[in-house]
Amino acid sequence: MRYVRYGLGILAFALLVFISWLTLTPAPQGILVLEYHHICDEIGEDGAAYAVPVADFSQQLDYLQAEGYTTITMQDYMRAKKGKQELPAKPVILTFDDGYEDNYTTLLPLLEERGMKGTVYMITNSIGRKGYLSWNQLREMQERGIEIGSHTANHQPLTTLDREKQAEEMKLSKLLMEWNGLKTIFTFSYPNGAYDEEMPAMLKENEYLTAVTGDGGLNTFQTNPYLLQRINIPRPHLGMTEFKLRLFKAEALTKLGIRQHLLKE
Repeated sequence: MRYVRYGLGILAFALLVFISWLTLTPAPQGILVLEYHHICDEIGEDGAAYAVPVADFSQQLDYLQAEGYTTITMQDYMRAKKGKQELPAKPVILTFDDGYEDNYTTLLPLLEERGMKGTVYMITNSIGRKGYLSWNQLREMQERGIEIGSHTANHQPLTTLDREKQAEEMKLSKLLMEWNGLKTIFTFSYPNGAYDEEMPAMLKENEYLTAVTGDGGLNTFQTNPYLLQRINIPRPHLGMTEFKLRLFKAEALTKLGIRQHLLKE
């Protein structure tokens, strides 16, 4: 029993040292990317986990600004990576997957009130359907400073498709939006965060410049631009405490050199 207590004591001490190191080590420099979906107060049960209430989202935006974060777009990131512009001291990219109508009616005004930017990843074949953004709304959002990206044509996890279908989902979603009057689509979001080692090259062939995953962590100019990491922000259960913990998660994973995608396989 004495040896068990001794072993537990050693483990507790090691854990304390690890937590102290994690907490006291300076925050890594990098670009924070946050992943949202719905911004609304009421939604059906099937999408409830992905709906951040308006008051919570507003509080999160205000917290980011109070902490010195400045929103940028994926294009800003790539221009800075190529030496064509400077990034702010604490850049953050706000991304919104699927392209729900509340991104226009609710999200856009909240960002504009604060002089902030965002990137919306659209499921192309959902454009104009009930609950999703229309072509006119997408065009207007671009004119008002929102970056539009591709979330494929049909939102099928690409790893479940053959190579021909994968390429079709990447290519057609981009072309359809550009043919309908949207500015060039340069950024991509993997449905369900599912990707494999061949997809970055496929996206490059289709003239995308960046792509976001569901892997947690911060990004630098050394990060593969087709495997950018994001922190998911679901409907909160613990208010701002949960939001701050999720930001800490990005820092912790980066400090530890852990790419979350590896943990899922």
